[in-house]
Amino acid sequence: MLALVVLVTVTISLNQERLSSLAAFGYLGAFFVMALSNATVILPAPGLIFVFALGSSLHPLQVGLFAGVGATLGELTGYIAGYSGADIAENTAVVARVRRWMERRGLWTIFFLSAVPNPLFDIAGILAGASRVPLWRFMGVALAGKILQSSAIALAGSLSLSWVQKLLS
Repeated sequence: MLALVVLVTVTISLNQERLSSLAAFGYLGAFFVMALSNATVILPAPGLIFVFALGSSLHPLQVGLFAGVGATLGELTGYIAGYSGADIAENTAVVARVRRWMERRGLWTIFFLSAVPNPLFDIAGILAGASRVPLWRFMGVALAGKILQSSAIALAGSLSLSWVQKLLS
């Protein structure tokens, strides 16, 4: 994971002029990219790379806010799938583990899994919908975690860019 972060940072640093055009998408770009990339259920989409890159050219905390709101709205797909009764999450050991976490520490599980980049949050969203966790609770907790996650990624993009530029100079 660390190697991937360094690789992305070096790529951003070496292509600064091209990537500065990402700023043209602005904060709404962060919102839409994260909404779309989080709307995929189970399959990962590279929205956080965009947030990382935007953090290097825009205010990282504002990028994090817009990206977090978009990500939370995108995560509604899993919640709605679970609420509708669609059996998307197969009965695997991973699903059983997330189900146990949800039964023991429901909202904390949602918060932690939304704050840390991982594919398990989709499962938690499906299970939250299936177990009829109130939508406003799910959205509130997921929003807090997604804003924290996106802000940290954007801030890392902002800070690592100057660090890599010093190394390359």
